[in-house]
Order: sequence, then structure tokens, then C-alpha cells
Amino acid sequence: MKKVTVKLDTINDVKNFVNAVTAFECDFDIVSERYVVDVKSIMGIFSLELSKPLALHINSDDEKEINIKLEEMYKELLKIYNL
Repeated sequence: MKKVTVKLDTINDVKNFVNAVTAFECDFDIVSERYVVDVKSIMGIFSLELSKPLALHINSDDEKEINIKLEEMYKELLKIYNL
């Protein structure tokens, strides 16, 4: 498992993030204090305290796969934001 900090400031950030993550088959969780939510659940994410950074957990034992998934997610988010 790998942990990455993410900040989702707006409704569009949450929507775009969920859309980018749903393209992948591995499991992602968002952790905020004591709450753990499936990243593919937009309603679950909105139930969290979004004013603080969140911990993204990528659930895989394969470090190479995790790095590939992070890179693919980053590219997908760049497309969404037209960067």
C-alpha cells in the first residue's frame, strides 16, 4: 500500500478526481482522521472534512503497479484540467 496526500478544494475537484480514479481496477481509499471511504464513492468523499488534506491509500503490494497507477491518474487529471 502507498499513501499520498491530496487536497480536494472544490466540488469540481472531487468530481474530476473520482472520474479519474474510476478508470482503474485497483482499490483506492481516502482517509480523513478516523474515516475511511472508497474513492469511487463521490457521496462518501463529500461526507469527509474537505478543508484539510486527505490521505489517498492505493491498495496494492506491487510498488511498480502503484507507481504506474499514480502516473496514469496524474495524466488523466491533466487531461481533465486541459493542462
